[in-house]
Amino acid sequence: MSDPRRVPRTDRLLADPALVAAASVLGRDVVKRAVRTAQEQVRTGGLEPEAVVPAVIEALPRSTIALRRVVNATGVVVHTNLGRAPLSAAAVEALGVAAGTTDVELDLATGRRGRRGAGAIDALLAAVPAAEDAHVVNNGAAALALLAIAHAGREVVVARGELVEIGDGFRIPELLTACGVRLREVGTTNRVRLQDYADAVGPDTALVLKVHPSNFVVSGFTSSVPLAELASLPVPVVADIGSGLLEPHPLLPREPDATTSLRAGAALVTASGDKLLGGPQAGLLLGRRELVQMLRRHPFARAVRSDKLALAALEATLRGPTPPVQRALATHPQQLHDRAVAVVARLCAAGVDATVVRTEAAVGGGGAPDVTLPSAAVGLPATLMEPLRSGHPAVLGRLEGGRLLLDLVAVAPEDDTELATAVLSVAGA
Repeated sequence: MSDPRRVPRTDRLLADPALVAAASVLGRDVVKRAVRTAQEQVRTGGLEPEAVVPAVIEALPRSTIALRRVVNATGVVVHTNLGRAPLSAAAVEALGVAAGTTDVELDLATGRRGRRGAGAIDALLAAVPAAEDAHVVNNGAAALALLAIAHAGREVVVARGELVEIGDGFRIPELLTACGVRLREVGTTNRVRLQDYADAVGPDTALVLKVHPSNFVVSGFTSSVPLAELASLPVPVVADIGSGLLEPHPLLPREPDATTSLRAGAALVTASGDKLLGGPQAGLLLGRRELVQMLRRHPFARAVRSDKLALAALEATLRGPTPPVQRALATHPQQLHDRAVAVVARLCAAGVDATVVRTEAAVGGGGAPDVTLPSAAVGLPATLMEPLRSGHPAVLGRLEGGRLLLDLVAVAPEDDTELATAVLSVAGA
């Protein structure tokens, strides 16, 4: 048993500059608990007094939150399980501003209550001039829920082939009926015609809903009705485009976008903000002014309103530089190959079994499921998959052909060094 007098005093330990710095980030109570654990180890002879501070630093958590940074080397650009779109530097900076006291719902010029998130709304309307008005809620499903609740008790006409499941067991038809509308299904799983819609529209029809299928493609003996034709019906047509693409994209010719949908006659477009748009989680509603204003003033709108952090990040995404998702889609395959060559050269120089592999990546997030993106990856022994996934930062790749592939399409170029360092660490090189 060690001499109790050798145990460093708590107040002196907590005054150590390293522990003061840790307490400023993690909180004094967290540091104090770690100090007491180390003091007990000194009492029992398991730790020398001079080793207490390093032991406390080692025992402290790396962050106050459970979320961990992950390097997305899966080859899926918009990875739902990894939080979908990583934010741009401008959006991250905007979060810091919004974290304090802001004029999110105040007009500083008049001192009176202002429109919530006016900056984000103005940025959306500038990005999509075809929209007369816009509103933001907390996610894409909330946008549909608000639309349905505002028309509770009435019919919504939708094609059978568009009654989709959007992930984790959540199904669009169940969401809509839970919000009080009655679905009028038309057509068959693979084919629907304009006449099917026209026959279903009646005095109790609130709207026609066109849902973009996510994560799958129906091919073969199929037919669907373009928005321009649906717009001839005597009720509003709402297009749920899903991915948040605001204008046509050259790599994604079959992916619907808000601008084209509105110009084709959609009364309203709903979409997500954290997919192809590359922003924070948000639900976007764009379209005719009277419809958007009706939804904004509906009592349920309060329950799904977007918080100031998301509004700030959304505005910065729209006004700022190209966000990471769009930058990844625009990266030339040769650039990815050159980066892979550089990473592999560094790893091989340290004795790691690494190779350059040409790969095919995916858009992800339910967007463009039939599109493959030429990419490049660092090939490694499969045994490194688990230790990389458990590291700091965690590095997530995929297994293919018995090898671990670290695909670079969704890895920022400035993170290549961190990626290589993580591999060298787990490989013992």
